[in-house]
Amino acid sequence: MVKILVVHGPNLNLLGTREPDVYGEVTIKQINQALKEKASKKNVQLNIVQSNHEGEIVDLIGKATDNYAGILINPAAYTHTSVAIRDALSASKIPAVEVHLSNIYAREEFRHTSVIAPVVKGQISGFGLQSYILGLEALIETLKSRQ
Repeated sequence: MVKILVVHGPNLNLLGTREPDVYGEVTIKQINQALKEKASKKNVQLNIVQSNHEGEIVDLIGKATDNYAGILINPAAYTHTSVAIRDALSASKIPAVEVHLSNIYAREEFRHTSVIAPVVKGQISGFGLQSYILGLEALIETLKSRQ
């Protein structure tokens, strides 16, 4: 069975109440449930984690090499600042897809740059919960093409 690591970055534990005008009213629990439902239909096993700590995310990615075929990641605020997460993803050599609930390019100027994007297979943003589902589907298809 294909195993995928799903990483939710900082403050995503606050979804549903944090800036619903930007992120909608979907909760992290609802996102996780939708991902699990999609994964079960595709015979994929997910390990889903959320962390507000950059070093913990780096450690998770570093340990992923021997345990997961792919990574689905919403680095949240670290998208724009974390060279450490970028380098961990690059070093892992595991296919990864970056997702965002909001369209980062339609927001504040500082959010228009993703330091993560150059080291992942692709990025999906702006579709709310659907960004995660589309990202998971894209990652699964990427992994199939590598077999």
